[in-house]
Amino acid sequence: MLRQVAEGVLVHESEFVQSNAVVVQGRAGVLLIDPGVQDHEMACLANDLSDLGQTVVAGFSTHPDWDHLLWHPRLGAAPRYGTARCAATVRDQLSDPGAKAEITAHLEPTGIAEQVPLDLYGLITALPAETTRIPWDGPEVRIIEHQAHAPGHAALFIEDRGVLVAGDMLSDVLVPMLDLDDTADPIGDYLAALRLLDDVAGDVDVVVPGHGSVGGADQVHARIERDRAYVLALREGHVPSDPRVGPSAKPGWEWVSDVHNGQARRLAERSERGGTRG
Repeated sequence: MLRQVAEGVLVHESEFVQSNAVVVQGRAGVLLIDPGVQDHEMACLANDLSDLGQTVVAGFSTHPDWDHLLWHPRLGAAPRYGTARCAATVRDQLSDPGAKAEITAHLEPTGIAEQVPLDLYGLITALPAETTRIPWDGPEVRIIEHQAHAPGHAALFIEDRGVLVAGDMLSDVLVPMLDLDDTADPIGDYLAALRLLDDVAGDVDVVVPGHGSVGGADQVHARIERDRAYVLALREGHVPSDPRVGPSAKPGWEWVSDVHNGQARRLAERSERGGTRG
């Protein structure tokens, strides 16, 4: 079910790890950001849009993780955009003929593998490098591209509505997840991205993370600072004091501690090999 979070901005939350699809209403139709995740959820989203008399005129994937690259036939054939680096990463993924089978295998333990439609997976159009606005007939949507979490990751700021769509950042349930595969300085990249979000935070009334709860204006700076404190603790090799890990984690999200432990271990291994913590 769609829920309005600001004028002309609605959110559809998936049952799968609280994934948030964002709908922005324009003059001729809607911009759909990160739709997903299960087939019946996207069909429900299509029904909700139809009930509102809206069609999808543009899509956007904030980054090249599988759960942000999905689409459903009932959402139509609108152009689906991503940053140039995001789209290049997706092309590389799909050059492997076994890529979709790999996603399905990855999802088997979750019990939703058969519910994730992959026929239209990853069919996104690269925006020219350095593009700062989504090309569509609706409210201006600023692209804040950075290299935290995944190649070509983008937060979107819907300026006139005061809404920051954060991609896989600023979550109340997930700790920052660093890109430990595609960058030489994952911690530096993440801190740089948080500075970019800090630059617009004063104008944000609503923050929508890729996974987790929508936050109000009073939470924007707090989430940025919490993410920054977590990343700095990783850099120093300290155990972070973070409510998203350990016994204070939200019920059902205890596995986030495993994510944290894996990141700490890999960063320590990089340091031992003569790499950098950031």
